[in-house]
Amino acid sequence: MQTTRSDSAIKRFFKGVIIALGFILPGVSGGVLAAILGIYERLLGFMAHFRQNFKRDFWYFVPVGLGGIVGIALLSAPLEFLLARWQVIVLWGFAGAIIGTLPSLMATASSQHPRDAADYGWFFGTLIVSGGLLYFMSDLFGTLPANFWGFMVAGALIALGVLVPGLSPSNLLLILGLFTPMLTGFKNFDLLGVYLPIALGGIIAMLLFSKGMDYLIHRFHSRVYHFILGIVVASTVLILVPNPHAAESISYAGATGMTVVFSLLALLVGGALGYWMSRLELKYK
Repeated sequence: MQTTRSDSAIKRFFKGVIIALGFILPGVSGGVLAAILGIYERLLGFMAHFRQNFKRDFWYFVPVGLGGIVGIALLSAPLEFLLARWQVIVLWGFAGAIIGTLPSLMATASSQHPRDAADYGWFFGTLIVSGGLLYFMSDLFGTLPANFWGFMVAGALIALGVLVPGLSPSNLLLILGLFTPMLTGFKNFDLLGVYLPIALGGIIAMLLFSKGMDYLIHRFHSRVYHFILGIVVASTVLILVPNPHAAESISYAGATGMTVVFSLLALLVGGALGYWMSRLELKYK
């Protein structure tokens, strides 16, 4: 496909680098970033109608994919460093970023018709059920191993974060205990052990769910988004609550008064950043 100067492969490469933020930063959605950068609808159409659009779109998205790989490799090491040394402050900042996106997500949920009792039922039902399942997941199902199959699950969650703007997969990966092992694998450029299964899981999820997600969002828009809201709120709360059942739970051991101050500042800064990004999405969607 011939591209214009404004839609060059180099620009698409850097769009991929930016979208990579949504893969590894809790509170940031790859789908939101794709919408901001103007490629979300084309990506969803490509995955939902893969065979029909393959010839037109495959080479268009190759630079985006390469940019995503480079962005992940560049960002993983500093993020792992920050989490290892200032876990509480960083996680409160991530929670703030998620909270900052909630007004936009709530507006999107009710954009097609006013909320009704069923919407509230979906939200509170999902909040309670998903919160309980996520908190006791390791007791109920065992720890999700950081191996080939575990990283395929991570890839599927990342793909859902792209398919559903506003859904951040990284906070779920934190609860599942896959986030830090994923960052370590990215940093070490573990192509076969981490990159490959995440890519496979992402591609399979895209192919399996893109058409269904496209249908559900158009047919049951409000219900789907209130379901997503319930998961987002539950997973955000669980990021900040110590959980002896979770592999990567936050720990307040050794926290000082300065930790509290900087955590609250990180919450405010993250909230402002999340709100700004969500408003930017609405502007360019």
